[in-house]
Formats: sequence, C-alpha cells, structure tokens
Amino acid sequence: MTLTYAIKRSCEIKAEVVSIDEREQGIRAILNLGHTFGHAIENALGYGEWLHGEAVAAGMVMAADMSQRLGWLSNSDYQRAIKLIESSGLPIRAPYIGADKALELMSMDKKVLSGQLRLVLLKKIGEAVMTSDYPAEVLQATLLKGFETPR
Repeated sequence: MTLTYAIKRSCEIKAEVVSIDEREQGIRAILNLGHTFGHAIENALGYGEWLHGEAVAAGMVMAADMSQRLGWLSNSDYQRAIKLIESSGLPIRAPYIGADKALELMSMDKKVLSGQLRLVLLKKIGEAVMTSDYPAEVLQATLLKGFETPR
C-alpha cells in the first residue's frame, strides 16, 4: 500500500534526521513544516479540538501556499501537496481564526528568534528550509487566505 509505505519511510527519515540533530540545532528544524501555522490552529481552538496531525496538515498546506507565493513552489507541486494531504484523510483548510489572531499566536512560537518569525517553507517538494527572510505582505496574504475565509 502506498500510504503505508509513505508513513513507514517518513518515520525512517525522521529517525535519521533526529539522530543527526538530537538537540534541534540545525537540520532537524525541517521536520517542523506546517507546525507554526498548525500550532496557531491548536492554540486558537483549544488543544484537543483538532488533533495535532490535523492542525499540522492544514499548516502544511499554508506553508505550501506561502512557498508558492514566494515563487519557490510551482503551482503543480502546490496542487500535488494538497492532493497528497487530502488523500490521507487530513484537513487541508484551517478553521476560521482571523489573520491577526493567527499572527499573534504564531508570534509566540518557539521558532521566533530575536523577534523574527521563522517558518519552515518549501523550495520544492522534498527541500524544506527554515527562514525569516520573506516579505511581510506574503505572510499576510497566506494568513488572509488560510485563516480569514469562514469554512
């Protein structure tokens, strides 16, 4: 089964990355794709309303959206990511929270460094990077799309 293989392989890759960077000082940060957006969802709704994996899945879609807006991720890869997440039975849309509230919650994330919100984004599928080097208006556009539209 394809999904079973993907889950198994993902666990193996995660174990490899964690063994290389046990204290999350470098490469391990890429495992946090979608987490900053997802933590905003969990925090806004109250922990337990959405499962962690559900919130991160919706957050991964938002990270892919922002990556596409930055010109890093092609539209076809963006659509592919959405289809993969959706076919796994996970949500691809965040609940209505509001962009301002989402940004406030994201600003409390552990990945904020010296007042800069660092996000894990995609240069392409399979190539994640942690960066705070993005225009504020790109983040705002992603938050408006992801958190402002009532579901």
